[in-house]
Amino acid sequence: MLREVIGDQLRRNRADQNRTLRDISGAANVSLGYLSEVERGQKEASSELLAAICGALKMPLSELLMAAGMQAAVDEVVNEAEAMTRPEVAQV
Repeated sequence: MLREVIGDQLRRNRADQNRTLRDISGAANVSLGYLSEVERGQKEASSELLAAICGALKMPLSELLMAAGMQAAVDEVVNEAEAMTRPEVAQV
């Protein structure tokens, strides 16, 4: 799901900066729990919230969306390739 890919990208960027959830949640004015759920792909953040989180991470929203889009495309290709290698299941 796209929200999981976006969450992974946010978490990766935060970790690369050696910053904590508390640090980013304070700077983005979002609760620590909600930010954690966004990073884990459990909540789908609004565009306004994503912009605030990106601002706290000092990264353009467009960078997040491009990285997430590229990762989603890679995931789709991998999933299609895996599906092609699976034996067909007989339908009853």
